[in-house]
Amino acid sequence: MFTIRLAHANDKDALNALIRKSGIGLAAGFYTEQQAEAITREVFGVDSALIADGTYFAIEQEGRIVACGGWSRLATDFGGDQAKSGNDRPLDPATEPARIRAFFVDPDMARQGLGAMLLDHCTRAAASAGFKALELVSTMPGEPLYLRFGFTPLERIELPLSGGVVVALTRMRKEIS
Repeated sequence: MFTIRLAHANDKDALNALIRKSGIGLAAGFYTEQQAEAITREVFGVDSALIADGTYFAIEQEGRIVACGGWSRLATDFGGDQAKSGNDRPLDPATEPARIRAFFVDPDMARQGLGAMLLDHCTRAAASAGFKALELVSTMPGEPLYLRFGFTPLERIELPLSGGVVVALTRMRKEIS
């Protein structure tokens, strides 16, 4: 029913549309409408470096992208091309954790295991590349997924956005083998 594949540069428009839909549609109960709109507009989006690196994936159903997400060998924590947070320097798998990045699910497909499918795929790929741990910066809607799969909260982050909007995020970590 669902297939996972590498995301490609020509998927960027479809991925960004999915990311916008997910950012707004899955925020209810976690963020105010103003917070969801601000973070979606100012932070969320495709990071082309992940696509170029071959570490960003799309899940399709009948040829339609319904979820996306990836992992990274680079130190950037979060953000699309327009708003990266961090440094794109390469990580050392022997001493630093790989990053889990930019997981988004179509709200119409929520609670069907797509986030788990992506997380399992990315964890195996990062482990195969020699990484011993994963880190991510989670939105509040994403935090329950990561907690369920063994990530531990490290710190709360208050992300200031335009118009005085502040959005809570959580840095999380998981050891892998």
